[in-house]
Amino acid sequence: MSVISINHLTRDYGSGKGIFDLSISVDSGEVFGFLGPNGAGKTTTIRHLMGFIKPQKGSCEIDGKSCWEKRDKIQERLGYIPGEISFFDDMTGKEFLKFNLEYRNLKDDSRMKEMVERFELDPKGKIKKMSKGTKQKLGIVAAFMNNPDIIILDEPTSGLDPLMQNRFIELIEEEKKKNKTILLSSHMFEEVERTCNRIGIIRNGKLVTVDSVETLRNRHMRTYTVQLENTEAAQSFANDFDGICNGNQVKVVARQGLESIFMNYYGGKDND
Repeated sequence: MSVISINHLTRDYGSGKGIFDLSISVDSGEVFGFLGPNGAGKTTTIRHLMGFIKPQKGSCEIDGKSCWEKRDKIQERLGYIPGEISFFDDMTGKEFLKFNLEYRNLKDDSRMKEMVERFELDPKGKIKKMSKGTKQKLGIVAAFMNNPDIIILDEPTSGLDPLMQNRFIELIEEEKKKNKTILLSSHMFEEVERTCNRIGIIRNGKLVTVDSVETLRNRHMRTYTVQLENTEAAQSFANDFDGICNGNQVKVVARQGLESIFMNYYGGKDND
């Protein structure tokens, strides 16, 4: 069953900017990766899902509810990290988290404390004096403190160091096991490869492919035939590189990583 449903969604800003006839569905318990460069339409799509923008054409629903008409109800059970997080800068991090507890009417702060500890967040200082990474940790804690069933993430590890990026990936893997529904927009190929069931790639506001990581890899496999000086050398080469030996020739299949596949769709070096 689709928890997140986008149907023929269009928002035309002119000059080829926006999203056009976009259709995506994310099933219950699925982690869906949403890939594309800056300006491709990822954030515009997410803002429609959050009910910040009214569709010009098409529709988007979460849990069967219109994202525009029922945005207040949807956001009650949603976790969200925006691409650019806005804070009340004069607050301390501790005050901001307390505000979120009260806003969400949460009596139990154990999940919040768990997230603070996991990401080694020191929330005592003024937000305006915090580093980009510390602000990002604060946003992550705020997004997950209500233990949401549906989570929408727009570049969630931006500004985090590699250790914290890895902890975030571990968090997503844990949430996935709990059958949470997650849409993850990211430039970090490792976190997408490790966590996502399926991936959608958007280019110039249009969806160019949707598939599992494994299907994408299989579709973009490359086969090489290597000729060696004799059968013994060929057999040794085949053993080392998991190839298929035929006389003094070896056939080797190379699977591309997600970053290389992504570049194929965007005319990078791997597509030359």
